[in-house]
Amino acid sequence: MKFWPVYKKEIRSYFTSPIAYVVMLFFLLLTGIFFMVFISDFNFASMNQSPYESYNLNITYRVVRPLFGNMSVIMLFVIPLITMKPFAEERKSGTMELLFTFPLSDIDIVLGKFLAALSLFLVMLALTLVYTLFMAIHTNPEFGTITSGYLGLLLMAAAFIALGLFISSITENQIIAAVATFGVLLIFWIIQWTGSNELLRHLSLLEHFNNFAEGMIDTRDIVYYLSFMVLWLFMTLRVLESKKWRS
Repeated sequence: MKFWPVYKKEIRSYFTSPIAYVVMLFFLLLTGIFFMVFISDFNFASMNQSPYESYNLNITYRVVRPLFGNMSVIMLFVIPLITMKPFAEERKSGTMELLFTFPLSDIDIVLGKFLAALSLFLVMLALTLVYTLFMAIHTNPEFGTITSGYLGLLLMAAAFIALGLFISSITENQIIAAVATFGVLLIFWIIQWTGSNELLRHLSLLEHFNNFAEGMIDTRDIVYYLSFMVLWLFMTLRVLESKKWRS
């Protein structure tokens, strides 16, 4: 638990600056708009359904799945804003060297910052549970699909954050860190669009999320996201080690 001081420092840093609140507002505003659009579409379809289209009138099909899909897209913009600060700010303010003097290992530093960023996202994600509560009160959604969808979002967020921390560790400019993170994530997002190559499809972040959004939990998708996360956390450790030697 040596990462705990770093974790507390990062959490305090998030919530004592406007960043956390602006990002949370942006995320909840957009997800709320999409939820209202999908619910309105579902209600309209319910009132105007024909006997031949009843199979298509399903809250999971019309609301839950597209909502998770849109939430994953919003994360492409939100996660870079969360991860642009942790290391870039340390480098710009000159406190990185001071951090190295504390009785903390590089793993403690990386884990503390990673878990703090993930905790912030978890707070944002937890607030969207109000959509599930609304659907549970007024309709009959498939909770299995909702559970798998949230699990997929959590794993995807962990992978996004790990990459974002790596990019934040190699620059002292937060704007560059945010833009570069978004750019790299976008490449991994759309890489499957380049063709039918099986390897490219396997590397796609979106390809591995589709099963979760449809209510299917595949261990291959879980392994992919965990491997993606571990890879970039490992790369961040290597960057810290190189900076420690230079300092």
